[in-house]
Amino acid sequence: MPFRIEDTFRDALSKQNGTAGRPLAGMWVCSGSPLIAELCAGSGLDWLLVDAEHSPNGLESILAQLQAIHGYPVHTLVRPPVNDTVVIKQYLDLGVQNLLIPMVNSVAEAEAAVAATRYPPQGVRGVGSALARAARWNRVPDYLVRASETISVTVQIESTAAVDAVEDILKVDGVDAVFVGPSDLAASMGLLGQQEHPEVRTAVEHCLAAAKAAGKPAGVNAFNPDTARHYLDTGANFILVGADVALLARGSEALAAQYVTTKDGSARTSY
Repeated sequence: MPFRIEDTFRDALSKQNGTAGRPLAGMWVCSGSPLIAELCAGSGLDWLLVDAEHSPNGLESILAQLQAIHGYPVHTLVRPPVNDTVVIKQYLDLGVQNLLIPMVNSVAEAEAAVAATRYPPQGVRGVGSALARAARWNRVPDYLVRASETISVTVQIESTAAVDAVEDILKVDGVDAVFVGPSDLAASMGLLGQQEHPEVRTAVEHCLAAAKAAGKPAGVNAFNPDTARHYLDTGANFILVGADVALLARGSEALAAQYVTTKDGSARTSY
């Protein structure tokens, strides 16, 4: 039986001038839990980012989350821990269709990320479709020929070097979008923990403007609602506005602040 592959995040972004007509809002999925991933998938958000750079995710847990999310009307991006050909090959073979590649600082690194997603002669991806969920074990017709159509590549701009090179990175064939990470960007600017700093905002805005000029989508991470709205108004095409672990942490803290008191009757808000 032939199987159909889902539309990519690139396809979803391309519809912004059509039926969607608005930026796409998403959240981080960092818990490593398929149950939490499925819960988030049914939230009504446009997209999820399953993270393996700063979260306890390996190949098995990513596979389980892909299976849990499948069937819900949401696009799933997965961030590997590193821009590495072997790691990217493993993710693609698992069935990851939309990659967010971290710490892409140059044209060469962007080209390497794209090459890792393409079979020869266009790239260097190893051929193992008969063994892989990506091709549904060779049940997807002409997968080897059409594989690149089923994959989107978004690269992360999160350093001063990347900001300086963003115009050229955007020109790389196969880079479908860029995503700005203000936290690491702030750190690279000597402003650790100050992602709201005016200089950081200016750098983010520069990337958004460069993407618009290049005709490619750009996204940004912004948990602060005012900052998120500012970047959306500035031209961000997609945005991350929260994380499963952060929502649980703040929610549980709020419960403790409301119901857990010390002997003098004051709230115990920290440990």
